Amino acid sequence: MQISNFSRRGFLIGVGVAGMALAACDNSIGSSGGARIDARANSTLTYLYNRYPGTRELADKSTGQLVMPLVTEAGFGLGGAYGRGALRINDVTVDYYSLTQASAGLQIGAQQFAHVLFFMTDEALQDFRADAGWVASADIKYAFQNEGDRLTADTITSSSPVVAVVFGQAGLIAGASIEGAKYTRIIP
Repeated sequence: MQISNFSRRGFLIGVGVAGMALAACDNSIGSSGGARIDARANSTLTYLYNRYPGTRELADKSTGQLVMPLVTEAGFGLGGAYGRGALRINDVTVDYYSLTQASAGLQIGAQQFAHVLFFMTDEALQDFRADAGWVASADIKYAFQNEGDRLTADTITSSSPVVAVVFGQAGLIAGASIEGAKYTRIIP
């Protein structure tokens, strides 16, 4: 009986250690994931500001930006999207976030895109950071491309608490939306 208890206890300890090791691998503790996300975020912002100069004004007025350099979306009836990015305040990364989104309906294909959420008020930024799983809703205002690849942000858009700029779409699904997307703080 004594051997059996020891074996059971050893097994449970082994499972616990293995679970912690897997959790550490999943969170990429000790990896260069943060540096990789920061490099992609820098590249994304450079592209955004060069391609759509009007976004610099949004950035200057905002209290923070969530930069999602690459979001991959795919669907065949049921669909989903995933991406990772950096939350920046005063041009400094303060946290990392993942985006997940699920959808159902008439859809087929895949696409990739980037987006930046500009938090235009301290309250909007604080609400985002305080929430364990912030969900993008219809309250987000979008800045859109018009002719000539110019991005416009009208006065209604720039006075909204959160402004989303979705750009760089490539793929076979028409349109890109972040409504219903859930943002969760991660350790890269």
